[in-house]
Amino acid sequence: MILTSVGFGQAVKKADKGLMGHRYLTFNTVIRVNQIEVSRTRNVGADERPMHTPAKVKAFRRAVAEGFAGGKMTWAFSWLALNDTSANYREIRKLVISYHHKYGDEITFIPGAYFANAYNTAAQVNKDIHDALDLITGMVGNGYRPRSIVAGFMSSENQQYLAEKENIHVCQGNIWSQFSIDNQDGDGSVSYPFYPSKEHFCKPAQNESDFIDCVNLDGWSVDFLAGRRAGFADGFNSRLSVGPIETIGKYGAETGLKQMMHVTSVHFDEGFNLNKFAWVTNCWELSLPYDTEYLKMWLSQIKRRWPDTQLITQGEFGLIWREHYKRNDFNYRFVEKGSGIGGSDADKEIRWFMNKDFRLALLRTAGDPGSEKVIDFTNYTLTAKEPGEMTRKWSLLGDINQKQTRPQDKPIPFDSLPKGARSLILRHYPNLNSATNSDL
Repeated sequence: MILTSVGFGQAVKKADKGLMGHRYLTFNTVIRVNQIEVSRTRNVGADERPMHTPAKVKAFRRAVAEGFAGGKMTWAFSWLALNDTSANYREIRKLVISYHHKYGDEITFIPGAYFANAYNTAAQVNKDIHDALDLITGMVGNGYRPRSIVAGFMSSENQQYLAEKENIHVCQGNIWSQFSIDNQDGDGSVSYPFYPSKEHFCKPAQNESDFIDCVNLDGWSVDFLAGRRAGFADGFNSRLSVGPIETIGKYGAETGLKQMMHVTSVHFDEGFNLNKFAWVTNCWELSLPYDTEYLKMWLSQIKRRWPDTQLITQGEFGLIWREHYKRNDFNYRFVEKGSGIGGSDADKEIRWFMNKDFRLALLRTAGDPGSEKVIDFTNYTLTAKEPGEMTRKWSLLGDINQKQTRPQDKPIPFDSLPKGARSLILRHYPNLNSATNSDL
């Protein structure tokens, strides 16, 4: 690590250069006024002003500093949070600016509080981004510009605008596997970074004419076994992840933290071995009613178990990935055996293969290779199209989708896939079939 000074004379650690051989952790929080700020003047959900206080901001940042010394985080303000003139929000903005100078934290914008394209035209979203970035530059001073934005979901048109007009090349622009939960669907993407296609934000760009120079990041790392479900199917929460809502909120601190560490280990252990780098990302909204001590505990456990982990801003990580991958020539692989908590079935094992051409998921009973079946095959070489209207339905559903919401989504043996699909897969993994499993 290299030490560098960032404001107030405080020395903070600068991330080692290079993507490969490193474990990266990104952590962001969202500061808003209303639960879902549909537009600048219309809201859906609860008024969250009482949940946002300077004391809570201080406790939140203290937990990060004590749990992961030298770590940096990303603060995303909604439109109303940038403009609210109450004493609390004025003080919150001052505090976050001080954290940027002291720790190197990133300060950025979240349009629409996650679901901008479900409620606004692409043109309006672009205007909101432009105006909000100007507000942030004026607020922080010295010509500051964030390196990324937080969006939940973000259409290809908006990500292209972000890269070409605002010169920002990182966007948290998809929530991997989200379907039938919250206010927008967006299943069908790759779970690690990729450059999106001009056709659909869930599709990796296929060639130069299709390419958007904006690194599309997932919102938070999800348990792959839980994530194969739609919404709350089978009585489980499909968003079971490293976040506190579905873990600590549902199962209590001990079991919840155990599950958070399980998801983390999927990436930092076997995922690191397979991909030669690893990334875990988390969003913990400031309004959530959980003791920040649990955040400190999760970060502390990561630091102890994987001491080489770098906690850096979302923008920094995206640009490190962008420096390594000039095009979508990645080949991500993941394997997970369930934790036994919630929808992370203890008797199941899932394998994911993700590249520019397709994503493929295989599910089996643990210890029984012969039981393995295809539960998702999404062919990215096919033409895709985003919705032409404002809607919650932004998923890219392939030949077989993991959520099993259509008759065609019934799991099938690998050899039962159409010939063209098998040929495409075997070009990448020539030995892959349900009998040998030799490509992972």
